[in-house]
Amino acid sequence: MSHDGATSRPARRPARRPVLRSAAFLVSGALAVTALAGCSSGDDEAQSSSSAAPQDIAPADRGDIADGGTLHWAVDALPGTLNSFQADADAGTSRVAGAVLPSMFRLDKQGRAVRDADFLEKAEVIEREPKQVVLYKLNQQAVWSDGREIGAADFAAQWRALSGKDSAYWTAHNAGYDRIEKIERGKNDLEVRVTFAKPYADWRSLFSPLYPKDVMGTPDAFNEGARRKLKVTAGPFSIKGIDREAKDITLVRNPRWWGRQAKLEQLVLRVVPREDRAQALVAGKVDLAAVDPEEASRISLADRDKGTSGPLAHGPGALTPAQSMRSWAVAHGDDEAAADAELDVRAKNREAGDKYKKEQSRLEGYVVRKSLEPAFTQLALNGSEGPLADERVRRAVARAIDRKKLAEVVLKPLGLPADPVGSHLALAGQQAYADSSGALGSQDTTEARALLADAGWVSGGPLKKETSTTKPKTAGNVSGSESGSEGQKSKAGTEDKKGAASDSDDGTYIVGESDQKPGDRQPPLLDPERTAAHRYAALLHQADARKLREADKEKKHADRFAKEAAQGGVPGAYAPKGTAAPAGAPAGPLAKDGKPLTLRFVLPSGPGSDSLRAVADRISQMLEKIGIRTETSKVAEASYFKDHIASGQYDLALYSWPASAFPATDARPIYAKPVPAADGSLTVEQNYTRVGTDHIDQLFDQAIGELDEGEERSLVQQADARIWAAAGSIPLYQRPELVAARRSVANAGAFGFQAPDYEDIGFLKAGARPGAEPNASGKARASASSSASPAGKSSDKPSDKPSDKPSDKPSEEPSEK
Repeated sequence: MSHDGATSRPARRPARRPVLRSAAFLVSGALAVTALAGCSSGDDEAQSSSSAAPQDIAPADRGDIADGGTLHWAVDALPGTLNSFQADADAGTSRVAGAVLPSMFRLDKQGRAVRDADFLEKAEVIEREPKQVVLYKLNQQAVWSDGREIGAADFAAQWRALSGKDSAYWTAHNAGYDRIEKIERGKNDLEVRVTFAKPYADWRSLFSPLYPKDVMGTPDAFNEGARRKLKVTAGPFSIKGIDREAKDITLVRNPRWWGRQAKLEQLVLRVVPREDRAQALVAGKVDLAAVDPEEASRISLADRDKGTSGPLAHGPGALTPAQSMRSWAVAHGDDEAAADAELDVRAKNREAGDKYKKEQSRLEGYVVRKSLEPAFTQLALNGSEGPLADERVRRAVARAIDRKKLAEVVLKPLGLPADPVGSHLALAGQQAYADSSGALGSQDTTEARALLADAGWVSGGPLKKETSTTKPKTAGNVSGSESGSEGQKSKAGTEDKKGAASDSDDGTYIVGESDQKPGDRQPPLLDPERTAAHRYAALLHQADARKLREADKEKKHADRFAKEAAQGGVPGAYAPKGTAAPAGAPAGPLAKDGKPLTLRFVLPSGPGSDSLRAVADRISQMLEKIGIRTETSKVAEASYFKDHIASGQYDLALYSWPASAFPATDARPIYAKPVPAADGSLTVEQNYTRVGTDHIDQLFDQAIGELDEGEERSLVQQADARIWAAAGSIPLYQRPELVAARRSVANAGAFGFQAPDYEDIGFLKAGARPGAEPNASGKARASASSSASPAGKSSDKPSDKPSDKPSDKPSEEPSEK
């Protein structure tokens, strides 16, 4: 029986691969999902895992885990849909799908796909010529919850829905499915033959998850029916119900599950906003929750202070010894009013301290499990307009940044490996990983200055006078903005160290005296009767005088450097265009065509974004050293991606992409060259930096059709080198994964690359201790070497990169995994 397609139309490129790539707003660090990868030998495993942070899940043998119980797992939101292939699929969608639906392949610790023996006995390429044919042999016990056997009809229905040939299906992902020519039943109902019209290297990414034909069979069932419920499932759990008012979804053991019975009786995914996680843990409302560094620190302190008597040395009301002595002296001093006030303060502090200590004692029941999330934070450079449209300026920005120091800012305090990410397409520990950053070059301030000079940006260049006195708007000036670098806020009208000017109480400007020098023509003295206009004119007069002095100083510098250059001395900022500044010379503000070199740095302002802002401050400091100024705009987290990143309203931004096991498929739309649309707009797919080349696209296209896995990897790595050279995005560091877990919870926590084994998660029996890897009674997932293999060969080598990250959006910084 053949399942051929009917009509055809141009396939839409996927906006998101829900299961493999999810846009975690690394802004907040919000989303994260799982990915797949090819198989490899044990030697490859040892080699690829050497530089990756290990997962931290308190592994325990199933015999040490109690039978039953309900585990409450905190999530950011209820799934917007239960259909992983719709545009609004999110981390919750993937978590539910992983527990209740089949997947032919799942990720291991190194982010590589291994077959799931509960569903798949074997999968291999049995023909390469004239067309690629993959044969799936299904587990004969695998059935849907309604008792029907999982088979070719389900594969065919999913292919038809996701092929892009029927526009009635509202799909967000058809990559790979659009290359299938037909799906047929093999020798029996347990065999499925998939024939491809064009070779597809990432065929292992398909049918994971696999939905029943009840969902994929009709557009109505696909578009609407699967959004709120799944009547038919096939996994260790099934869906009991979704309570929209209580904001939780309850999964229960699947009575028709043929594999090892789930240890938990129920798994409840409970919505707990990030800012409420600490109190939810204190109240014991959740057993497992991703947390930010602040909450993780509280849990660590609770463990350290266990058994401490007396007030704690941290938290509300905590005083240093010196502060405590001063407080005691005031409270027992001769000034009765001050003493009474101090006693009131001491009473309030004592009350707050007692409350905090009780909360800390409740946190003693939790531990922090930490690893590196399979997602990386990048600095995005918008190359569609402005100074960054010039590749030389983008490269200068990249060469000015010390990525090692930025990684240390985020990861070193957490005790995690602080190595910068060297690839856009894989992460350390994956077989496809290779550091290609050399295509751009290492941190080099001198070279960065030379690139800027070559692009025409020179120090001390003339600036056009502003015709307006109002501060220009920058992208996202929604919730306040900062100007300059080093995180220093410069508020108009506030007197700085040079004493320029300040706002008086009535809102008018008052000229300071410290900018005046002997010989300067003094502005008229200001008196309370002068009008605001007169005062403002005086301020402008003084500013002009200051500019004249600075221009004179710059001219003297220019003359001196020109003289040194003529005499064979060290060329500097005033040497011919393209000449580097002398080593160690401070870079003044750069200008070109009368405009200063200032970049808009857009950041989220929501909770959990502190680390992003700290990184942005460091980046601004590094850029100032080469003469680039930044204007930082903090915007609402809810609008950060849609209104700024996706729409291109930024120069610099920080957000994250999850890694992918299949970069040839998943990463192409992220780095594809933007093309003009018929209406004059720019089609960017997911390339929000708007930087791409034809060569990069060609390398991805070659890789996706290359069935030799070694050659595919080589092509992907070549594409990565080209992406580095284009300097549209600069990978910085792998995101930290911090999970608060009740001490008795086993086989759950910071999973890293690996997909959870839901049936093995549970609570330890009394007296049992976690720490050892589960023995042979653990899940019988196939070893890498026994997974899918091409015809005539044992498939020892895997596809590529893991994924946790987006296809539709990137992330911003805090993330729910």
